[in-house]
Amino acid sequence: MKMITAYIQPERLTAVKQALYEAKVFKLSVTNALGCGQQMGYSETYRGVQTEVNLLKKVRVEIAVNDGFVKPTVDAIIQGARTDTIGDGKIFISPLEECIRIRTGEKGGVAIG
Repeated sequence: MKMITAYIQPERLTAVKQALYEAKVFKLSVTNALGCGQQMGYSETYRGVQTEVNLLKKVRVEIAVNDGFVKPTVDAIIQGARTDTIGDGKIFISPLEECIRIRTGEKGGVAIG
């Protein structure tokens, strides 16, 4: 089992969800996030005051998958999120020690679904 965490551009969320659905991956969690990477933010002037905006809006997508779904899930995220520009995002894959479905008490890969 793996936990796939992806940080993507907010406007690419619909395309990523569509690509995941086509890859038969339906269960995901989405949260708003702030961060910066190579983009390094930007400067803007508001009421005559120069401010540095270095935390940009991103979307964090988390998906727990069984080992057989790792590659299709990653490929779908890349397909939906890629624009070939700086700031497309990152994907992190971590081992998932245990998963427990609260309703039934099922454990492991069966609980992920």
